[in-house]
Amino acid sequence: MKHLKPFLILWLGLGLLVSCSDTNESPAPQNLEYRELLDVSYGANSEQVFDIYLPENRSTNTKVMILVHGGGWNAGDKSQMNDFKNYIRQVLPDVAVVNMNYRLADASNPPHPMQMNDITLVVDALEVNRDEYVIGSDIGFMGTSAGGHLSLLWSYAYDTSKKVTMVCSLVGPTNLADEAYINSENQALRDLIFQFGNDIEFLREVSPLFKANTTSPPTILFYGAQDPLIPNSQGIDLHARLNELNVINEFTLYPDGGHGWVGEDLFDTSVKLKAFIEEHL
Repeated sequence: MKHLKPFLILWLGLGLLVSCSDTNESPAPQNLEYRELLDVSYGANSEQVFDIYLPENRSTNTKVMILVHGGGWNAGDKSQMNDFKNYIRQVLPDVAVVNMNYRLADASNPPHPMQMNDITLVVDALEVNRDEYVIGSDIGFMGTSAGGHLSLLWSYAYDTSKKVTMVCSLVGPTNLADEAYINSENQALRDLIFQFGNDIEFLREVSPLFKANTTSPPTILFYGAQDPLIPNSQGIDLHARLNELNVINEFTLYPDGGHGWVGEDLFDTSVKLKAFIEEHL
């Protein structure tokens, strides 16, 4: 196993889950047409691109959801998040969606701070182009696996302007210094974590669990109890920490879920996720 497998949830048939209720309309709609821009460059590296999907009748108060793919920090692509993008566009048609790539780690380029810097560049690009895109400044994050870790870490530690109004992690690592990783007999899994180095204090520094604070945004967490890559402690400990800090959060641990799930668990995820975005984004 060279990297965390892409998130395995199959978002097939989610069109059947669309609610008849409308999302809150943005004030002063400009009767704009739907617009999408693909592979928008936000840096000099070929991996520094994003897709943006702009809803019709958007305004300068339109909310933005940023999607962050998984892949063990060293693999993966924004195309993995297309089903999530389609789902949000279908059930929350007033939300703009940004599906981003970021520079992948290798032996010469560790994940941190490179990938945090890339998320900052995307957020900055959205702000600079707000008038062109006709969007608001409020953003949310949704990440899977390694993308969940990146979404949480940026939202908790790098959002200096407090633009993030909610963040979702689906099977994202929250504590890279967890003994379940450090002392794992699975060398491939340890090698993944040690892409960040093997200094315990630094691993804590790049862990959302230790960066959460009383001003952290509302957080929704989904994990599978049978996940071979993400110990149960990752979601449970962050949920407990957020409760201690009185941060709004929801946590679901599916007893039969692995690094993804289908069926009734998938339906449960989709319902909870839609409601949380509607309330907090």
